Amino acid sequence: MFCNQCEQTAKGHGCTTVGVCGKKEDVAALQDLLINALRGLAVVATDATERGIDTAGAGRFAADSLFTTLTNVDFDAASIAEKIDEAVRLREELACEMGSEIEAPFVGLTPAASAEGMVAQGQEFGSPWDTERDEDVQALQQTTLYGLKGVAAYAHHARTLGQEDPAVYAYVFKALAALGDTTLDLNAWVGLALECGEVNLRAMELLDAANTGTYGHPTPTEVPLGHRPGKAILISGHDLHDLQLLLEQTAGKGIDVYTHGEMLPTHAYPELKKHSHFFGHYGTAWQNQHREFAAFPGAILMTTNCLMPPRDEYKDRLFTSGPVHFPGVPHVSGDFHSVIECALAMSGFAEETDADSVLVGFGRNAVLAVAPQVIDAVKQGAIKHFFLVGGCDGAKPGRNYYTDFVEQAPEDTVVLTLACGKFRFFDKKLGDIGGIPRLLDVGQCNDAYSAVQIAVALADAFGVGVNELPLSMVLSWYEQKAVAILLSLLHLGITDIRLGPTLPAFITPNVLQVLVDNFGIKPIAETAEEDLAEILGTANVV
Repeated sequence: MFCNQCEQTAKGHGCTTVGVCGKKEDVAALQDLLINALRGLAVVATDATERGIDTAGAGRFAADSLFTTLTNVDFDAASIAEKIDEAVRLREELACEMGSEIEAPFVGLTPAASAEGMVAQGQEFGSPWDTERDEDVQALQQTTLYGLKGVAAYAHHARTLGQEDPAVYAYVFKALAALGDTTLDLNAWVGLALECGEVNLRAMELLDAANTGTYGHPTPTEVPLGHRPGKAILISGHDLHDLQLLLEQTAGKGIDVYTHGEMLPTHAYPELKKHSHFFGHYGTAWQNQHREFAAFPGAILMTTNCLMPPRDEYKDRLFTSGPVHFPGVPHVSGDFHSVIECALAMSGFAEETDADSVLVGFGRNAVLAVAPQVIDAVKQGAIKHFFLVGGCDGAKPGRNYYTDFVEQAPEDTVVLTLACGKFRFFDKKLGDIGGIPRLLDVGQCNDAYSAVQIAVALADAFGVGVNELPLSMVLSWYEQKAVAILLSLLHLGITDIRLGPTLPAFITPNVLQVLVDNFGIKPIAETAEEDLAEILGTANVV
């Protein structure tokens, strides 16, 4: 086993016996084999597309399958083995339709008849990238593959709500097929990595259109952090469609629905918050779920990703949906009657607690609606600087930096945030500047497109480029959607991004130097105070 795709990878190098995420060796091997099976499908699908054959189904399957290999998504060997068989079936079906011969060894993969046999094949194939190549090429192959997994996640979410673009699937095939192309040099892989960022921007645009087109644009909303007496269901992950179905199916049943983790921003969508039993938010980020899930007195539904291997204290009332699987945990996509029955059988909350509230709902529409006030405040000197402090949270030491950064940011600055990294400071009371809150929650990591649009709109309003705005990006990363977002920012030419708490283990010194030279990317400092002093000492003024 070797896996280095997340920020918490063992010893900052790679997990070799069991994943820090809880992924076991057999699952890691099957995920590697699935990537190889998808590479074969991609080669054939690319050829089929050029011949005018419909490959949309194969594209959807490839994206959904890549999503399952994301950190903390699918821990079930059986479900991964099924996808390997399906990848090969689709490959053979397309090849048969073309009447072509399959030549490359990995393209012609014949899966073993059992999951155990597939595990052995996965261990034999080893890494999905080319370990015979120069280490810098390998680094860019891994960067592209991990970014591709993020693209796949966003594409999956968008398609669930009816938005897709064949160009996204075409890139999925292109990038997967490229992993087996030994003629591609370092520059070619730099291009593929930046193209991944470009395609990810399109996938996030589709997702933004899907979410806002279905549920309306988020509006500023106060979300209770306490609870009230009654039966309860906790929903975690990211999936808005699952939340919609859950709210519809629990209507009138005397059950309150609470959000956890990155579901917090969903309270701001008009078509979701209209449900009176959609009550509040419980808990914080994904890495705290063992404690928080154990204490929750109701059923728990985990959607899309961020599942940790469950503990016995709550495993019997945990359910998964979408791409999430865990052995022994019921999978209930779409039909949540078993979740409802479990919640009704639980005690629920016995009393009411007032734990204050947080303000969410500052997507691009909400922020741009007050853009004239913001611009005026900047021109008058009331707002001196903007910070985008966002990204993934995690359990590894060093993330207290982000709490310190926001707490120490001067009172004449505004902090925009998104994704689960905000749980380091989401309940801080920072006040406002002329009625504009100093802490603006843009949404989930899935809403990164909204943050980009805010920056672009402000730059247009001031007549400058994004890099000339009094705006600094201070990002945290954990999993592969964050890699995709970073590549999108680099594709847009955004510079001087600070990244932490550690740099990716798959980035070599030479590749890092390219990022430093071309984009000014840098690791966060040891203390927030150091970075604040440097940023504000060289801040742009518009």
